[in-house]
Amino acid sequence: MIIDLPKTSTSALTKKLVQIRNDSGAMALGRVLTLIIVVDEDRAEEAIEAAVESSHMHPCRVVALVHGNRRGSSRVDGQIRVGGDAGASEVVVMRLYGEVNDHGAALVLPLLLPDSPVVGWWPGDAPVDLASDPVGAMCQRRINDSAVAKNPHAELKRRAKNYAPGDTDLAWSRITLWRALLAAALDQQPYEPVTSAVVVGGIDSSATDLLAGWLAGALDVPVTRGRSPQGSGLISVRLDRPSGPLDLVRPEGTTIATLSHPEQPVRRVGLTRRSDAECLTDELRRLDPDEVYELALVEGLRRVTDRSSLASALVRAGKAPSPDESRLMARRAGERSRQTSRDMVTVDTDRDEVVATDKAPDGEVGRRAERQKRVGSRVSDGPTVGQGDPGADRAATAQQWAEKSSTKKSSTKKSSTKKRTGTTRSAAEKASS
Repeated sequence: MIIDLPKTSTSALTKKLVQIRNDSGAMALGRVLTLIIVVDEDRAEEAIEAAVESSHMHPCRVVALVHGNRRGSSRVDGQIRVGGDAGASEVVVMRLYGEVNDHGAALVLPLLLPDSPVVGWWPGDAPVDLASDPVGAMCQRRINDSAVAKNPHAELKRRAKNYAPGDTDLAWSRITLWRALLAAALDQQPYEPVTSAVVVGGIDSSATDLLAGWLAGALDVPVTRGRSPQGSGLISVRLDRPSGPLDLVRPEGTTIATLSHPEQPVRRVGLTRRSDAECLTDELRRLDPDEVYELALVEGLRRVTDRSSLASALVRAGKAPSPDESRLMARRAGERSRQTSRDMVTVDTDRDEVVATDKAPDGEVGRRAERQKRVGSRVSDGPTVGQGDPGADRAATAQQWAEKSSTKKSSTKKSSTKKRTGTTRSAAEKASS
């Protein structure tokens, strides 16, 4: 339900909210915070939709301050959205015109939920100092999006200079999956220190800058930031270790990445680009200051040693992984996986019987066991029977039970033949007498 209130006031909006609640019964009373969105008209609907989607995880009251034309007389056009149009929240939209654009904090104050945290979000252009902004001063968490700035790298520098506890960036949430995969890979053998790192991404990608800063701050190693064409986003990460590099590559335009490191097979991992709603949901999960983000932004970015290298030059020099090779490895890994799935036949065995032996014709169980044995040896990639190969051991066990089953069937057939022969002889003797 959407209710428009043109030329209204915050008092009228508050009374209307109470009236709707009384008319419709209890609704959205389990709200956990107030989310203030400060946005221009061209980004308003997109931002409100993202907030509504994230409200399914964090029920809240959404107050959107939509800046309109600053010329002309001052007025506030209000809108209230509840029910299906507001998800698990209630949305109050105030479109500001004239001088009232400069007094957003005073307008939003009467609409804040009592005794609840307040989060501010600037989907577009944000104040230079979020904590000193009148709206930001009343928020425990302040979220901006450096990716929409004209110069994302310069925007990150401004954020680092004016950082205050509680500030965060949607670009930081966009690399959550990357950070998780890299951290998990470093927890596996070989347990060696990282000596250097190379991060490659679009020249306008603030997420790439933040990931490079995170690695520089967390690992305290030289980090090179490679530049790829504008709009390509984050492409690859290489962590150099004594035994060989660890590479995580997601070629441009794909959602499948490859993770490779020494003594391990190449793995395909899903690495989709996260939507604003997903990133906002992540940021609303915690309302305390993010120390890891602070380290990456304030300390890590200063430690990134090289920002002038082109991605193509780094690939030719062997310092960065090739996206084309990653595509090829992903395709080969996918083909191997599909072939293994086609060949893999599970033979269920038991100590007393072989499942479905009566349904299978003679010799079929044996053929299945041989096929399972071949697949097991290919999947194990090295060990042979008796040396810890699970696939081959299962195949050998299935073969033994298949042979026992075949022997049992043969014995049953022989006994049945003898029985029929004896019956025929008895009938012939009776006839002759």
